[in-house]
Amino acid sequence: MKALTYIEHGKFALLDKPKPEILDPRDAVVRVTLGSICTSDLHIKHGSVPRAVPGITVGHEMVGVVESVGSAVTAVQPGDRVTVNVETFCGECFFCKHGFVNNCTDPNGGWALGCRIDGGQAEFVRVPYADQGLNKIPDSVTDEQALFVGDVLATGFWAARISEITVDDTVLIIGAGPTGICTLLCVMLRKPKRIIVCEKDPARIAFVREHYPEVLVCEPENCKEFTLANSDHNGADVVLEVAGAKDTFRLAWECARPNAIVTVVALYDEAQALPLPDMYGKNLIFKTGGVDGCDCAEILALIEAGKIDTTPLITHRYRLEDIEEAYHLFENRLDGVIKVAITMPKA
Repeated sequence: MKALTYIEHGKFALLDKPKPEILDPRDAVVRVTLGSICTSDLHIKHGSVPRAVPGITVGHEMVGVVESVGSAVTAVQPGDRVTVNVETFCGECFFCKHGFVNNCTDPNGGWALGCRIDGGQAEFVRVPYADQGLNKIPDSVTDEQALFVGDVLATGFWAARISEITVDDTVLIIGAGPTGICTLLCVMLRKPKRIIVCEKDPARIAFVREHYPEVLVCEPENCKEFTLANSDHNGADVVLEVAGAKDTFRLAWECARPNAIVTVVALYDEAQALPLPDMYGKNLIFKTGGVDGCDCAEILALIEAGKIDTTPLITHRYRLEDIEEAYHLFENRLDGVIKVAITMPKA
């Protein structure tokens, strides 16, 4: 099969690889029908994910059809259309039982697919702990509608869930990239009093204004003043930092009101300073960490009910054989790209 492979720092290549096989009774092999490119894939390419293993197939955003299952798998069977969770989790350890599946103690727990074990920018993928890592797609939901459930949409849902948003809140979301938009969609479900999105890219600002006209939009240079002018309590009640840029961490806590919640969704390329003397007296609550992607069944139900629609994010479509061209477009943010859908060869 064809598989996009991490060769070395700065280099991916589309190679021929053996089709994956069942290695454990809890495994499933999924024929990938549609995949996507995540910013985290770019982090691997550029060396920001030291645990990534050269030689692995990259990619962790995908949907497909179950090809085969191990003898211990009970939740899915061959022929089922499924989403694939970005995280590998056993469902049995302390962290899994408490819903913190990103911290699963299994050696391949957490983000493994496309990082430490072969992922899904390929024709087939092996999914460990398939009963936890796969969710059946309702018949009325298309592959494109379900494409982001297992990662970027699960990230937004998790971020909104842990941020304790109320109907009286002003919520500030910093960043309107793919994860920022998915976070916005999930925040909107909680119906806060107002939502502000901070973004610097003109194309992304235009996207938010076109698709979500009820949302307030500002740019980083005037974000603090804009938030103060459009909040009831001297700053945002909840801030979700989704940009991960050099100055956005500081912007997040500066725009938060005293005793606010600041949820850090972004993955940073470098360490961020926590300037405690400057922050003293704000009494902020910080929530950080990787997505706990255990809400996929609920997210699929919301999609089926028409309450979440991420299909506008798919601005470009490519075939697997053209995936390197798709990476060039996505990495350089060309042609107003937000997300790319990668179509796999037909079975």
